[in-house]
Amino acid sequence: MRIAFVSTYPPIECGIGTYTYFLVQAMAQKPHELHVVSQFGAAGENVYQAYEGNEPGLAKHIFDMAVKITPDVVHIQHEFGLYGELDGISVLELIYRFKSAGTPVVITFHTVNNDFPRRKRMIMDVVCREANAFIVHESAHVKTLAEDFNVPRSKINLIPHGAREVSPVPNAKKTLGLENKKVILLGGYFRPTKGFDRIIDLFPSIVEKVPDACLILAGKMRRLEYSDYRQLLFEKINNSPAKKSIEVFRGQFPQKTFDTIISAADTMVFPYSAGAQSGVMSHALAFGKPIVASTLPAFTHIASSSEAGYTAETDNDYIDAITKLLTDASEHQRLSANAVAYVRDKISWQLV
Repeated sequence: MRIAFVSTYPPIECGIGTYTYFLVQAMAQKPHELHVVSQFGAAGENVYQAYEGNEPGLAKHIFDMAVKITPDVVHIQHEFGLYGELDGISVLELIYRFKSAGTPVVITFHTVNNDFPRRKRMIMDVVCREANAFIVHESAHVKTLAEDFNVPRSKINLIPHGAREVSPVPNAKKTLGLENKKVILLGGYFRPTKGFDRIIDLFPSIVEKVPDACLILAGKMRRLEYSDYRQLLFEKINNSPAKKSIEVFRGQFPQKTFDTIISAADTMVFPYSAGAQSGVMSHALAFGKPIVASTLPAFTHIASSSEAGYTAETDNDYIDAITKLLTDASEHQRLSANAVAYVRDKISWQLV
């Protein structure tokens, strides 16, 4: 089968692009011919730069490039904002162009809610009516598409967010100057809904219980988004009573570097207030890192299914869960082993 993926793609800074990269690498093990139509800045074998993310007419540029491939199916990675102005409304024109050419369209939804604002709701309504098939990563999203967007269940495919099968980078703590530290990691792009500021505020209470604890904030803004929030994070760190035990690693890290940072962690924390699946959480599980996550439905499902961490709602929940993972070696080992087994048996890219 000849498949054309429409998505951002590395080295473009985008979690969706990273997801597509690993998906393509996994599917390349099967007898398919794979192509990626992406934004300017993408690179790789059978990767075609066709458009700017916010340009008028991007649907035509994507379509004109894709039809040269003569795909059997087009697989669009959907996230609001990836396809032009007005919440990415150009994705609708793109779908209609492929329909007019008789090319089936599969959509992977990376965000699914039942309370979208009016314009996002309109986009979802049309996409759900016009595309041929859908992929989501959470069972709750199957229910939402079927009940709130009237998508026939036969068109909805529940496929987990994949994860790599990898081994931790040797001597990662030594490489990063974190020897003899109990490392708490917050990783990924800086945005308010990730709640990193909450853990910075709670960290002094954790240090009181675990004096050798170290908080690492590893990431950056995506483009120029949320610069005020980044400034807030840095001000909180500078004013923290525990600031000597907080470090910031800033940058768009090559995969090897990010792997080293994750390998140095004792636990990763995901205090998100909004969102669905997390690519960074998949990396954490792949490296056997116990997680502490908010009670978002997707996170609750992952924590329960994997038995690789805890969910937390109150400040005390976060403090107690993180402290336990840093001080109870047998519990940490148990959850770490569960994380590795969960990836191997349930969500590895090979399985996905």
